Order: sequence, then C-alpha cells, then structure tokens
Amino acid sequence: MAIISDIQEEEERKARDAKRKAAELEKAAAAEKERVVKAAAEKEKRESSVVTEGRVAGSSAEKDASTEVEKKEGKANKPNAGNGLDMEKYSWTQQLPEVNVNVPVPEGTKSRFVVCEIKKDHLKVGLKGQPPIIDGELHKPVKVDDCFWSIEDGKALSILLTKHNQMEWWKSVIKGDPEVDTQKVEPETSKLSDLDPETRQTVEKMMFDQRQKQMGLPTSDEMQKQDMLKKFMSQHPEMDFSRAKIA
Repeated sequence: MAIISDIQEEEERKARDAKRKAAELEKAAAAEKERVVKAAAEKEKRESSVVTEGRVAGSSAEKDASTEVEKKEGKANKPNAGNGLDMEKYSWTQQLPEVNVNVPVPEGTKSRFVVCEIKKDHLKVGLKGQPPIIDGELHKPVKVDDCFWSIEDGKALSILLTKHNQMEWWKSVIKGDPEVDTQKVEPETSKLSDLDPETRQTVEKMMFDQRQKQMGLPTSDEMQKQDMLKKFMSQHPEMDFSRAKIA
C-alpha cells in the first residue's frame, strides 16, 4: 500500500540519519573515554609515586591505614564496567533506559524455585523457602509491564528493570545500598543529551526496538503498521484483506 510504503520510507530515512549520528557520537565518546582512561592512569601513577615517598619519610603504619581507607571508600563509589556496582549478593549494571540485575543462584536452579516480585517502587528476589536475597524499595520507579526476569545458564537470575524516567542514572538499585558516583559513568548513551530533539527521539525509538526484539515483541514500526492496517481495514469493510501482509 502506497501510504504505508511512504511512511515506512520516511521512518527508515530518519532511522538511518539517527544511526549515523549515533555512530559519530559513539566514536567521539570512545575517543574521549580513552583520553580520560589514559589521564587517570597517569594521575594514579604520579599519586602512587608520591604516596610511596611519603611512606618512606613518615610513619609507614599510619600511611598504610589511611591508604586502605581511601581504597575502600573509592571502591564503594566507583562504578563497574556497566556503570553499576558489584555487590556481595548481586551485581547490577545500567543504561539510561534500564537497569540489569544479576543474582547468582545454585547451579541447576529452576524458575519454579525463584521468587521475583517486581513492583513500581519495590523489588523482592530470592529462592522459595529461604530469606530474600534482595528485598527493598527501588531507587527510582520502574515500568512494571516492561520488566522481566530469566534464569541464565541455570546459575544466575537476570532481571531487567525498565526505568520510568529513562533519562537519568540510578545511584543504586535498592535505597540504602552502596551508591555509585553518577558523575563517573561513561556510557555512549550519555551523549543523547547532545542530540537535537528529533534525532534524540529516533535514537530512543531504536533503543526501544532493540529491547522489543530481545523480548520477542513487535518493534515500534511493526506496531505502527499493524495499527494503520487495522484502521484501513475498518474504513474499507468492502475490501478483502485475507491475504494482506505487512512488509
């Protein structure tokens, strides 16, 4: 159908433009990240040298204790590679739209043994007959209908939490748990704020479509085509759509 085809071509053009801009931003972000990593390594090397000299000149025991405290404090706030934290009982990572929680479980655990209750402001995770592994108020609200969990390789529980506000970083999964320093996160998606509104909307659409595909659900384009076809069919009941296909 010409109408659907024209709309599809326009959407594909926007998607190509957005993909190109996103690739440029990703390349720039990677270069910036490399620069920051190198600068941090050089700084750490210089500071390490200064600390070593200070230990020789001053009290070795006092310096060692102070350094150990600094390491512990730094580890509590420094994000892991996925902009989250590695906790004692679970780990988590995040992107702007979502949070991924990974909870180790005994190998061979089946889904029927899992307790996973996801509410707008609360998360409870554990195994039946045992104390909860996670049970507390979420750092920020989530879209419950867009959240899901699964058993990965029979030894880990993977939980996807879709943020209600998909343009902010979480400091923790559960309120009261150790927090990450959101100023230190370095994802490519943080560059979304640099895009113009139209491109930003298209990139967010691409991210939504990616999540839909991962869950085996229709993409936004497929949903739009289905809605358009249903509307067209309702407006033309005299036509035979038994062989109509959405291309």
